[in-house]
This record gives sequence, structure tokens and C-alpha cells, in this order.
Amino acid sequence: MDIIESLIGLWHSTGVANFITTPQPNVVGLEKYLQMFGMPIMIVVCFFLLYLGIKKQFEPLLLIPIAFGGLLANIPIANIAGEGGFLHIIYTMGIQSGLFPLFIFMGVGAMTDFGPLIANPKTALLGGAAQFGIFSTLFLALFLGFNIPEAASIGIIGGADGPTSIFVTSKLAPHLLGAIAVAAYSYMALVPIIQPPIMKALTTENERKIEMKQLRVVTKREKIIFPLLVLTLCIIFLPDACPLIGALTFGNLAKECGVINRISNTLQNEFINIITILLGLSVGSKLQATQFLTVQTLYILILGLLAFSFATAMGVIFGKIMNKFSKDPINPLIGAAGVSAVPMAARVVNKVGLEANPQNYLLMHAMGPNVAGVIGSAVAAGVLLSICG
Repeated sequence: MDIIESLIGLWHSTGVANFITTPQPNVVGLEKYLQMFGMPIMIVVCFFLLYLGIKKQFEPLLLIPIAFGGLLANIPIANIAGEGGFLHIIYTMGIQSGLFPLFIFMGVGAMTDFGPLIANPKTALLGGAAQFGIFSTLFLALFLGFNIPEAASIGIIGGADGPTSIFVTSKLAPHLLGAIAVAAYSYMALVPIIQPPIMKALTTENERKIEMKQLRVVTKREKIIFPLLVLTLCIIFLPDACPLIGALTFGNLAKECGVINRISNTLQNEFINIITILLGLSVGSKLQATQFLTVQTLYILILGLLAFSFATAMGVIFGKIMNKFSKDPINPLIGAAGVSAVPMAARVVNKVGLEANPQNYLLMHAMGPNVAGVIGSAVAAGVLLSICG
């Protein structure tokens, strides 16, 4: 009898015996089956995300840690993402506190060249136009019944800026943090899938072929003054955005001043790599079936996709308008880089431009609105925090 009980106990301690869970008595319909088969479903989803990251190379630095974190979170019994699990500890320390977004912004600032924006300041308008996705989705979320802080947190996904989404949500709607973090980083990683169809639908072949003239050379003095100027303006007009803008401009100043190369190199390499690993795993921990497979999460994912799509579309449309009135030709595709997924969106713009015209190198031109989008999303975050906080 003891042997049989031991074998039964061993069986109940295996993953196979615990993959299928018993739904709550009052749950019916689709939600009942999602509760029963949630872990196997999410494990399949995570394997698919790994496939996209490894085979298709869709932003693997983001997608692979997130997908692997999701796998760990859906292992039955192990409780890796639950209270006391190591992923939960990392999540609480870095994401729930809002610390990791600021660290990421330091690294992004150190890795980013603001030169294209300084050389062609009017492309900042494209970064501003892309923020339309944030505020349009905010009103749509309000219409669907979310309150103002929740709607603001969902809308910020439209900036395609994971750190900003986490920072805002941790302040306004921490109960939605998991779903919004997953949505924001998933859409950032899937930029190469989501953006090209929108860009092609809104532009003609001739517009995509437009070649832009080479940007002027930006001096070192300009590159040093620019982050200080941006931070000063933020201090004066929108202090709520200063944590994000301050982290971004510190990283950029460390890179451009040329006298603290050790710090700059660390921010660009070891520091941001470590934070990316920890952030990706902890975001992936929120792919846990019990938290992710809910109707509310589905609404957030749909609204986040709409926000990102609206932002891309408005950037392209505004690029078309600017091209009509500009003395120098402007390829409307660069408007799609107005979202702050840097430099992913700029690379996608360059790829679509080369498909239409093999001599059409748009990468540096797209970096202008792309950098403006980073600043714009941080400013939008400051506005939302000042209104809703």
C-alpha cells in the first residue's frame, strides 16, 4: 500500500498530472476551457514566440527572454512566477517599482544618435503625429468602460515604448501592469510584422520610391547641447516627464561628451544587456495562463494593437502632408518611425524603402522621427501622469 501511495504521490507531483486544471464552479463557456487548458496553450504560444525570435529574428533580444520567461511561468507546481519565485522577485524589484524603465532609458540614450533629429528638426513633427495613437486609444478605452488611469495606461502602448508603458502603468494602474507590459513589448518585437502592411496601404509606389537628400553634418557641440536643452525644457514645462527624459538625456550626454567613455560603454553594453535579460524574463512571467487568459487582457491586447496601428498610420499620413508642402522631398514612410520603437521602426522603414527603390536608403532619415518618438512618448507619459496622477 505504501508503494502504491508513493507512486500516486509521485504521479501527482509531475507536470503531466498538473497541466490540466479544474475550473472554478461558476465559470462556463470559453473561459472554462481556457482555465482548464491554459498552461498547455500558453506553452505553445511561448514556443511560437521563440520561433519568431530565433528563426525569423523578430527582435530576438526582446522576444526570446520574454518567451522563455513565459515558459518558466507556465511550468506547473514549480511556482517560478508566483509569490517567492525568482521571476516574481525580479518583477517586483524592477518592473513594479518602475526602476527598470529608467535604466533602459539610460542605455537607450547612450546608444542613440540624436544627430538626424538635430540635422532635420522638422521630423520631430512626425514623432509628435505618431502620439495620436496614444490619445485616440485612451478615448476608445474609456468608451469600453475602463477608468481614466486605466485608459491612459492602455493608450501609452501606442507609443510602442515598453519602458514608458511600464513606468506609466506602475504609477496609474498597477493591477494592469502585467498585461500592458506584455502587450507593449510584444508589439515592439512584432514591428516588422505589424508596420509594413499599414505603410504600404497608405502610400503609393512612387511615394515609397522618393529619395531624400543627405543630412548635414552635426557638430559635437550641438550634440552635447541638445540633451541638456531637452531636459531643461522638460524641467520648465513638464516635470512629470523628467524621470524618463532625465534618464534618456543622461545616457546620451554620457555618450556625446566624450570624457566618460567607460560609463558610456557600460551603459551601451553590459548595463543595458543585464537589464534587458531581467526585464524580458520578468515581463514573460506575466504570460502565466491564470493571469493572461482573461477577457480584460484580450481587450488590452486589442486596444494596444489599435493604438500602435493608429500611431503608425498617423505618422505616415502626416509624412504625406509634409511632403506636399516641403521644399525638399520627404518620403512618407519615415513617418512610421515616429513610434518610439528605436531603432526597430527605423530599420523597417529602410527595408520597405529599399523594396521599392534599391537606391533608397532611409535609415538615417527615419532615425529623426524615431528619436523624436522616444522623446514624444516620454512627454505624452508626463502629460498623462500630470492629468491622471
